[in-house]
Amino acid sequence: MDLSLVIPIYNEAENIPLLISAITNSLKDTNFTYEIICVDDGSIDGSIEVLRSVAKIHSHVKAIILRRNYGQTPAMAAGFEKATGKIIITLDGDLQNDPADIPLLVAKLEEGYDLVSGWRKNRQDDTLTRLLPSKIANWIISKITGVKLNDYGCSLKAYRSELIADLNLYGELHRFLPALAYIEGAKITEIPVNHHARRFGKSKYGLGRTFRVIMDLLTVFFIKKFLTRPMHVFGFFGLFSLILGVMIGSYLTFIKLGLGKSIADRPLLILCVLLILTGVQLFCFGLLGELLMRTYHESQQRPIYRIREIVNN
Repeated sequence: MDLSLVIPIYNEAENIPLLISAITNSLKDTNFTYEIICVDDGSIDGSIEVLRSVAKIHSHVKAIILRRNYGQTPAMAAGFEKATGKIIITLDGDLQNDPADIPLLVAKLEEGYDLVSGWRKNRQDDTLTRLLPSKIANWIISKITGVKLNDYGCSLKAYRSELIADLNLYGELHRFLPALAYIEGAKITEIPVNHHARRFGKSKYGLGRTFRVIMDLLTVFFIKKFLTRPMHVFGFFGLFSLILGVMIGSYLTFIKLGLGKSIADRPLLILCVLLILTGVQLFCFGLLGELLMRTYHESQQRPIYRIREIVNN
């Protein structure tokens, strides 16, 4: 199989037949063999029935029905697990992504990239509630992760299947797939793609996701910087706290024993104890992190490096 198209579905009953038709038309003049994997994430609007009927009609459509609404990341993970194509394409089920851009993504991927991300350059969404927050978020994410993209939120992306095999998705990390792929050593690029206004249904995105995005961003930042060396971050702050606490303790000891003054009513005494305890705890966190990191890699036989190619005679 050349292509696997993974499409998370949540309450998109009216869009599904049109989307399948648009994908089929965009690929009919190519030589690609492909499959369309639609993952229903607990829809309650009749999308499940529509997917069942479409899957029975079209041999290249596979419908995966999840037991309840898990979220977009688990839905994508379910689709990735069942995908058999050499290249995996993701897109939304709301018809805002244009299936006509799929051949362009594949062509760009074949230039030697591992991931090609779509950029909704002329995005058809509300300015205040969608466009402005998105621009701010994209700038922040690019700065923190080190992967500069204009549009992290675009679901239309193309991946090599071996890259997807290296990625483990949890929480709501689907929006940070380029950053996670970069951690695995992937070559990433971005191309402008079409974007259409929503015709049917309601958007599932809003400002309410801001907090979760921030938490996931901090997770990605830690994974990128310290996944294989957690002691470097915990140990540094632990050592700093411990040294500062010992210095303050030495000063208070001199005051008590050398000068004979009382230190019981000094706030520095509480700060000294707090810093020493914090330093010891951070060291313990670092050691536990090192043990967990080794368990994580060794239990999965997961290497701490990725080889792109081996050249010999």
